[in-house]
Amino acid sequence: MSHRATIWAIQQRGLKPATKIVLWFLCDRHNPDFGCFPTQARLAEDAEMSISALNEHLALLERAGLIRRIRNHDPRTHRRQATRYILGFEEGFAQEPTPETGDGFDGTEGEQDNDPTPESVHGAISGFSAKPSPDFAESHLRNPETNLVREPLSKPVKEEEGAQAREAISDEVFGELLDALGLDPAALPGWWQGWPPRLYVQRWRDELGLTEAEIIATAEASRQEHPDPPDGPKALDRAMQRAAQRKVEDAGRKRRKPKAAPAPAMPPITDLPAFYADLVNSDRYLPVSAISNTMRDAMLARGLVTAERLRERGVR
Repeated sequence: MSHRATIWAIQQRGLKPATKIVLWFLCDRHNPDFGCFPTQARLAEDAEMSISALNEHLALLERAGLIRRIRNHDPRTHRRQATRYILGFEEGFAQEPTPETGDGFDGTEGEQDNDPTPESVHGAISGFSAKPSPDFAESHLRNPETNLVREPLSKPVKEEEGAQAREAISDEVFGELLDALGLDPAALPGWWQGWPPRLYVQRWRDELGLTEAEIIATAEASRQEHPDPPDGPKALDRAMQRAAQRKVEDAGRKRRKPKAAPAPAMPPITDLPAFYADLVNSDRYLPVSAISNTMRDAMLARGLVTAERLRERGVR
């Protein structure tokens, strides 16, 4: 990661949000000593878009004069090697394309339509028409506008462009988040500067369903587990996803009704004469056939009922 590169990307103006995100992640992959060599698959994953969409935004950045691509091929196998991206702030960016690189861009699309050079053995880039090279039956990159089947976007470009149109994270909330992480607003690392970190916080709120207070509480808990502040908001993604999952599980438990306690079991009747005597002495309904002669004699013998009460209740 190069802080100089990411700060330079943040300072660029006049770009669509999705295009600026591609530029920012491209600069994030820049190494001050070795340059910038990310694969398209890596950039597409970082920016959460398809490779076809990524190529469109790279072409926009190149036409805007912010990047220049130098493609390399293995001279023995003719297989493509990692493309080098030269960024606008690097020395030698304005240098004209050479016979060795066979690549470059000075602002006119016409130069991109030239035949491939013998040294580079390649020609067209995505989105521009060109003749295929002698060693390849067709151009090595497809034109995204002529594909019969387009790759589905993991996140539509319009959604990326409209992300900032949602309710933005306030300076007060972002400041509380920095305090919870132990970061000094006066000396912020490059990862925490500009609008990209605020976009992360906005996604935690809008896509994961966390409130701003829950985001700050999760950041504080994460900070207690780690002695050093996170390198950037991406390092907090897992903690925020776990917090969102716990929130969903807690809500599900609250919706479940507790099971009703079972009714207490009736104790077994061990003294039948006493049970029937209580029934006779009460005013409850008593069927005449409920008490046998044996039960009548047992109640009379124990003095539980009187003969007069039995006659009143219809027991003979």
